[in-house]
Amino acid sequence: MRGVQTYGAEFVGTFWLVLGGCGSAVLAAAFPELGIGLLGVSLAFGLTVLTMAYAVGHLSGGHFNPAVSVGLWLGGRFSASQLLPYIVAQVLGAVAAGAVLYLIASGKAGFDASAGFASNGFGEHSPGQYSMVAALVCEVVMTALFLVVILGATDGRAPKGFAPIAIGLCLTLIHLISIPVTNTSVNPARSTGVALFQGSWALEQLWLFWLAPIVGAIIGALIYNVIGGDERR
Repeated sequence: MRGVQTYGAEFVGTFWLVLGGCGSAVLAAAFPELGIGLLGVSLAFGLTVLTMAYAVGHLSGGHFNPAVSVGLWLGGRFSASQLLPYIVAQVLGAVAAGAVLYLIASGKAGFDASAGFASNGFGEHSPGQYSMVAALVCEVVMTALFLVVILGATDGRAPKGFAPIAIGLCLTLIHLISIPVTNTSVNPARSTGVALFQGSWALEQLWLFWLAPIVGAIIGALIYNVIGGDERR
């Protein structure tokens, strides 16, 4: 039962992250006259993590992101034996959210998932036409700092009860910085969940949005291991 609760929490949390974040981008970002724009989409991603961290974080730790799971493992906060099941649950949650979002969005005449569907990309598929190198650097650095915030906010020496707020606001800030570069991933599950429905260039470029966040998470965990030391001291 404990395993069902844990992996179910990761599934539901990642589902909400993708549906809430990518859904805001697909359905509401440019809605005529009432569009929420870049700021609204950034806030939506942050709110999904904040709300689900409070809702189910006590069940699974509230990772909702394969890169976060890797970083927490390297940071000594997470068992290696759970890493693969967590990632599977996260990806399945993201794909399920992508499917629900596709069903909703396709209810509007003229909808075309191949136009983007909140997918991450570089080069001609970057919102700001940023190069592959720029996208790679951006995703690595943003994920690294995300892990520093996560590890710091959940450190036993940090103020209690505020970690979801810090983490949610950090993800909001990350989106404010990097949506123009890659449409912001920092989460391989999030990228996969919509790329499958975009169906062409997003799948071809998906490798970068697995590689860069995981490399960034490793770097972030190593940074915090150095500056944070042993939380038991």
